[in-house]
Amino acid sequence: MGVNLRGIVPKTVVKLEDLSGKTVAIDAYNTLYQFLSIIRQPDGTPLTDRTGKVTSHLSGLLYRTSNLVELGIKPIFVFDGKPPVLKATEIQRRQQVKIEAKVHYEKAIAKGDMVKARKFAQATVSMKTYMKEDAKRLLDLMGLPWVQAPSEGEAQAAHMTRRRDADYCGSQDYDSLLFGAPTLLRNVTVSGRRKLPGKNVYIDVEPEVFTLDKVLKECEITYEQLIDVGILIGTDFNPDGIKGLGPKTALKLIQKHSTIENALPHIKNADFPHPPEQIREVFLHPEVRNDYTVEWKDPDAEGIVDFLVREKDFSENRVRKAVEKMQEGTKEIKSKTTLEKWFG
Repeated sequence: MGVNLRGIVPKTVVKLEDLSGKTVAIDAYNTLYQFLSIIRQPDGTPLTDRTGKVTSHLSGLLYRTSNLVELGIKPIFVFDGKPPVLKATEIQRRQQVKIEAKVHYEKAIAKGDMVKARKFAQATVSMKTYMKEDAKRLLDLMGLPWVQAPSEGEAQAAHMTRRRDADYCGSQDYDSLLFGAPTLLRNVTVSGRRKLPGKNVYIDVEPEVFTLDKVLKECEITYEQLIDVGILIGTDFNPDGIKGLGPKTALKLIQKHSTIENALPHIKNADFPHPPEQIREVFLHPEVRNDYTVEWKDPDAEGIVDFLVREKDFSENRVRKAVEKMQEGTKEIKSKTTLEKWFG
């Protein structure tokens, strides 16, 4: 779900070309879920190999990431670890949504309504263990670094951005800002022309940059107060937030009363599944690690072909073209990295 800060946080629209030479710590689960949701057949079924295992996430990982590398963008994929205990309610909610979506999907298929079928199929997405393992295997073959977070991937990516091991924290969710990411980059893996769900309308999806300092300055609040705004709206650790309270109202309450505790007497029906101070603590002091290494290597062309073509039934011609893009981009990345070591 993530926190909904849209409408109160200032953004800057950029082009992918503007990000050449930049390092992006990407929330891997967030990105893989997008690929699993978007890359599907007209009836909503995902891409699969001959054994029936889903490959939509691998398709997105290869083709879309190769486009980034070709532009000289340096991705680091950060995988989720064990979720915080406070996230249990949100995890249960998501599971229930998937169950209900599957029922609606089967009804739509029975009626021959492919538009609704695709819509509900996207809501049934779940991450299987083999998907994560296959994604890491492909990243290794592509020569791209990945980091296993001890807990929330977004928190780890934000931490890496604060340590300047990455220029941007890449995620669709605004939670990265609550985890203290100095810069959030949205739409980096899904930019381009996209069809709106359920409508015959296409829009241009462009990368968006959010700078924490700018957000705090324009909202006239502190970092801790931004977290309180998020908690009032609703986060993964209190998914319902305060009923009827939107981003703008939540911001005004914190601007006026400074903290959630001071604002509560002025809010009707305020209820939290956990004490606000516990939720705040998850964002202020998340479980992260410093013992990681980041290195970009040459892609293993034949290894990628063997994995995706021989095992996963991908088109060899398309795979080799994507690998060629990566090979050219990797040369530029390694060249720039060497120059940075000498002159940085």
